[in-house]
Formats: sequence, C-alpha cells, structure tokens
Amino acid sequence: MYEIVAKEALAPVTTRLLVRAPEIAAKARAGQFVILIVDEHGERIPLTLADWYPDEGLIDIIFQQVGKTTMHLATLGPGDALYALTGPLGRPTEVRNYGTVVCVGGGVGIAAIYPIARALRQAGNRVISIIGCRTRELMFWEERMAELSDEPFVCTDDGSYKRKALVTEPLAEVLERGGIDRVWAVGPAIMMKFCSLTAMRYGVPIVVSLNSIMVDGTGMCGACRVEVAGQTRFACVDGPEFDGSQVNWDLLIQRQRLYLDKERLALERFQQKEQCRCQATLGGATNAAR
Repeated sequence: MYEIVAKEALAPVTTRLLVRAPEIAAKARAGQFVILIVDEHGERIPLTLADWYPDEGLIDIIFQQVGKTTMHLATLGPGDALYALTGPLGRPTEVRNYGTVVCVGGGVGIAAIYPIARALRQAGNRVISIIGCRTRELMFWEERMAELSDEPFVCTDDGSYKRKALVTEPLAEVLERGGIDRVWAVGPAIMMKFCSLTAMRYGVPIVVSLNSIMVDGTGMCGACRVEVAGQTRFACVDGPEFDGSQVNWDLLIQRQRLYLDKERLALERFQQKEQCRCQATLGGATNAAR
C-alpha cells in the first residue's frame, strides 16, 4: 500500500497527490510514468511522474478528474493509500546539451513537461517554455516553469489569462526567429499533433509523449500500440516519447476514442454509487443526532 501524504487542488478538476513510494522516487527520471490501482476492484491507469523527492521517498502525481478512476482517485486524501503503484516505467527523456530547446505543455501536460524542462536546463540547455490551458482557472505551476525558463510564455484559449492563443502560435513565433535545436511537447493528442506539424514546417526535431490507452505497462498486453514511422510500437516500453513527425496522429486519436461509451457508463455508475453513499452517510448522521 502506498500512503498519500498530501493533497492539493491545483485547479477545479486538477489534483496533486504526494505519495510515499521510496523505490520509485529513488529511480525516477524525466519522461517516465507510473501505473496505479486505486483499490482492489480498480483498473490500472498510467500517470506521468510530475516530480520526485528521493531523500523523502515521495513522488508527485497530478491528474485531471475526467473518468471513473480519476474521479475515485480524487476522493482520497492524506492518510489514505493506493492499492498498487508500479514504476518508474517507460524510457526516460534523452537528456543532453542540445543548445536551445522549447518545452510546450498543454493542460495537465504542464505537469509532465516540468521535469523534462528541468532536466534539460540542468544539462546546460537554454530553455524556452510555453504553457497553455483552456481557461485561467485551469492554469497551474506557472511559477515553477518560469523559474527554470530563460523565456517563458503563458497563454489561454479563451484569453482569460495572459495571451489569448493556442500554444502553437507562440511556438511558431519562436521557431520563426530561428536558433531552436529541439522541441518537446506534452498535452492532448490534438495539441501535440499540431505542435508537430508546426515544428516540421520549420525543420526542427520534435519529441512528444504519447498518452495512448495503456493496461499493463510492460508491453505484454499490446493495448498501447501506436504507429510511428509506419511501424507498430508500444508506448509503454518503446516510449512514451517518440519523434512527433513520425506519429500517425489520426490513428492515435481514433484509438483513444475506442472505449468512450464504456468509460461514460463506468463514470455514471460510480457517480450513482457515490451519491447513494453520501445519502446513506447523511441519513445515518441525522438519525444519530435524533
């Protein structure tokens, strides 16, 4: 069991959990992820490692509440524990001194791009960061990103905070200036697709982190298969990072939608169960007061 030490609401639907996992914290590297199970009846879900603290034996995981499992995970707090936690998984980011790099994070992808940008900065790179969210209330870790960036950009889709723009707009402007050696982009698949197309237009290499469907995280189940450079690859063991110019984005986005109906049904059942539990708790408290 992996104890939750602290919990923080970063945004209305974005939660940070600090979890005691000394073995993972000791070996984690930028770009890697974990797979967790909330309880003995839960499914396995992958979450990127947002940060880790080897001396304390702790790791940060950040997630958005979008489905049954993440909704359930958000109900836990300090003192609770995860049923299972496996990691670090995946190939770490290939970190070296490239020169000047751009790190793009969209939505909850900000949590994933942070340790990548930090590792690149520590390797001597000049780091330009671009982070964006749909709206101001979803923005988080702006200060963290700014601290390790030589040139930070912040934007929102609706213009409610800083610049009104998609992340591809400042990315294109930076690439237009020239002198960029490599780009990293982490976020929704559609965002990474258009970041890749933008980088390709300027002939700059781009690395993306694919958030494909994943089950076991060891390459055995094949659920996370993606097409890269015309070949089938497994995101969990061959990735999660790949050359963005070689990814079959349309196929990836199509596969991400395979289980939408089942995910919606699972969420509805969980919400009904939680509602019944809350009503029963409230009813018990009322009877006790009487």
